Amino acid sequence: MNESALIHDAQRGDLEAFNRLVLAYQDALYNTALRILGDEDQAADATQEAFISAFRAINSYRGGSFKAWLLRTVTNACYDELRRQKRRPTTPLEPENNDDEEIESPRWLADFSMTPEEKLDAAELEHAIQHCLEALPTDFRAVVVLADVQGLDYAEIAAVVHTPLGTVKSRLARARLRLRECLQDFWELLPAAFRLESEAAP
Repeated sequence: MNESALIHDAQRGDLEAFNRLVLAYQDALYNTALRILGDEDQAADATQEAFISAFRAINSYRGGSFKAWLLRTVTNACYDELRRQKRRPTTPLEPENNDDEEIESPRWLADFSMTPEEKLDAAELEHAIQHCLEALPTDFRAVVVLADVQGLDYAEIAAVVHTPLGTVKSRLARARLRLRECLQDFWELLPAAFRLESEAAP
C-alpha cells in the first residue's frame, strides 16, 4: 500500500482511496476503542465516528504518523462516549449473540493452534486484562493502550491525547504499575517476557 499516495488522493476527495486507508487501519482503531470502552457496540460506533471525522478533516493532516493521527480521532471519539455515559464502562468483554447468550470464544481470541486448555487460559487472561484496564482512570487507560497495544512512542501518544510528554511518561508508568498490581492473581497466565519485564521494574 502506497500510504502517501492514498492520503494525497483522499485529500483530493477520492473516497475509494480513503476506503483503502480505512481497511488498512480499521482493526487498529477498533481494538483501541474496545480496550478503552470495553464494549463491542460502543467500540464499533466510536471507530465509525472516528473514520467519519478523519475523512472530514483529512486536509488538516500535515504529515507524520498517519496511524497516530487516526488513533487521535478514535481516542477522542472514545472520550466523547465516556463523557456521554458519565461513568466508567462496566460491560464485560465477552460478547453476546443475538439470543443474548454469551459467546464462549470471541473471534479475537480464536487461535486454532491452541489446545483447549491454552484457549481457556487465554480467555481468562483476556478477561483479567480488560477488567484491570477498566479499573484504570480513563487517561491512564488511553496511554497504556496506545503504548502497549498499538506500539506508539511517547511523542506520538502525547500528540494523540494532547498531553505534555512528561505527563504521558508519568501516566504510563503509573498505569503499568497499577496493571501489574491488578494482574498479580493471574501472574501464571502472563507471557514470560511480561513477567520478566515487570519483575525488573522498580
